[in-house]
Amino acid sequence: MTTILVALHAMTKNKMRCGLTVLGVVIGIAAVTTMVSVGESASTLLQNTIQSLGTNVIIVTPARLNRRGIRQGRIPTLTAGDARAIKEECPDVASASPLVGMGGQLIHGNNNWNPKEMFGVGEDYLTVRDWPIRHGGFFGASDVNSAQKVCVVGITVMRKLFQTSNPLGKVIRIKVASAGVNGNIPFRIIGVLEPKGANMFGDDQDDIVLIPYTTVRKRLQGSTRDDVHAIMVSARTTKQMNDAGFQIDQLLQDRHQIAPGEPRDFEVQNTKEIAAMMDDVMGIMTLLLSAIAGISLLVGGVGIMNVMLVSVTERTREIGIRMAVGARGRDILRQFLVESILLATVGGLLGLTLGVSASVGATLAINAYSGSDWPIVISMRAAMVAMGFAAAVGIFFGYYPARRASRLDPIEALRYE
Repeated sequence: MTTILVALHAMTKNKMRCGLTVLGVVIGIAAVTTMVSVGESASTLLQNTIQSLGTNVIIVTPARLNRRGIRQGRIPTLTAGDARAIKEECPDVASASPLVGMGGQLIHGNNNWNPKEMFGVGEDYLTVRDWPIRHGGFFGASDVNSAQKVCVVGITVMRKLFQTSNPLGKVIRIKVASAGVNGNIPFRIIGVLEPKGANMFGDDQDDIVLIPYTTVRKRLQGSTRDDVHAIMVSARTTKQMNDAGFQIDQLLQDRHQIAPGEPRDFEVQNTKEIAAMMDDVMGIMTLLLSAIAGISLLVGGVGIMNVMLVSVTERTREIGIRMAVGARGRDILRQFLVESILLATVGGLLGLTLGVSASVGATLAINAYSGSDWPIVISMRAAMVAMGFAAAVGIFFGYYPARRASRLDPIEALRYE
């Protein structure tokens, strides 16, 4: 305890020098804490976004054209029949829904709105997405088969068109620009979805309208074709996702009459694998940024060693007096080593405080700029590692000056001016 008090006294005698010395450590710890915390925040948001897609989701899309090594647009190769076959013939598949994208304007009275997403889907869509209904219900197989003019809306659409009133049973008109289609088609609202919030890109997932895919094709697009833009599939369990993906691949190869070795006209994407890959990428980026930020710690360590060498020179006569009254070499070594560790620790605590504040500020700024909902994550693991590294910096860079002080000759030290 006495050693610590003496070290604190020595530090307070040169406040400005000590403050400049620990600045590198402060910046290094703050940068590492901020980088890791923001990285973990992004990883958490990514996992939440993947989970918001639904339960054990596998997405099947048409393959992209590849001309002269350049990937082009997608060709319509999937059909609603493929979706039915996947659900009925793949043992590890729990449910499947076709998906047809479209655009249009919603009109109700004097209010109108252009939702971000309008999809034609099957009766199993909400099961795949694990998306509960807040008010009303969802359309069934009979509505899909007869192409009923019914729809389910997200909470954002409800607020834009109806403010706070209950929209169930109300009729909205959907204005589209398809050739040969009446521009204002009435649809009855039969349900309102539970809110999901924004995804990691800031897109409002509740700004959505769901319609039977047959209705979209026949009444809104004036098409008699059975092709769909994608098929969303839910595996029975997370462990069965890979098996389900393999079964879908084999089934569609057979249905599309693709010979072995020929390129597939579809793609099967496992959201679990996508999430794992993105998580690895973010982890590597966070590690690289943290390593770059860690260079500041080394610079701070060099600063600590430099100031401790200056301190030893300035206090040479003091060291000689201590040795003359009985202090041993290890006592002098411990004294200067404690001072070095204290400098690094104080810098670490200040850096940790600054890093936590910067992490919160950065997350709030990202949310304000992008409109997304990044969670505030403070990485205690990174904080502890950073503090441990700060102490290690103090020991490593403080040992040489402390050892040099402990080896001074008492007689020569007393003669030093």
